[in-house]
Amino acid sequence: MKSTVSALVLGLAVTTSMVLAQPARWTTYSIPQTGTSVDFPASIFTEEAGRPDGYGQRFRTADGRADLTIQAVSNVSNDSPAAFLAKKHPPARIQYKRTTPRFFAVSSYKGDKVWYNRCNFSSGFIHCVLLNYPASEEREWDHIVTRISLSLRGR
Repeated sequence: MKSTVSALVLGLAVTTSMVLAQPARWTTYSIPQTGTSVDFPASIFTEEAGRPDGYGQRFRTADGRADLTIQAVSNVSNDSPAAFLAKKHPPARIQYKRTTPRFFAVSSYKGDKVWYNRCNFSSGFIHCVLLNYPASEEREWDHIVTRISLSLRGR
């Protein structure tokens, strides 16, 4: 039984690695109500995984090892990026944090996952992407996370 479980875990790791090694098919996800748009690899995040607060969509990989949330919420409190981030209580082990008057980006470890969140602020809305993916595959995800993050837009 133990060898079957080990083989299954190894198989999932190999499957995810193979998916990450393939050229990704990118598409743009848009939220018309808020003007939010972001490029994401639809060939990696193939499963819809529910709706977040506000507007948007959650996606996950077919094997469930990684997930992506694209979201826009009203900034009813007129929070600055720093104030909004503080209200969200990010994980403690922050490895990267950048806060400006127009956005924040933060990355941390949460269990065996990397937790990455970027939110852009504009015209009464907060436009966000949130990713969780295996920490053991962090380097393989770097270019994907960077492209998603830099493509985030909102009016």
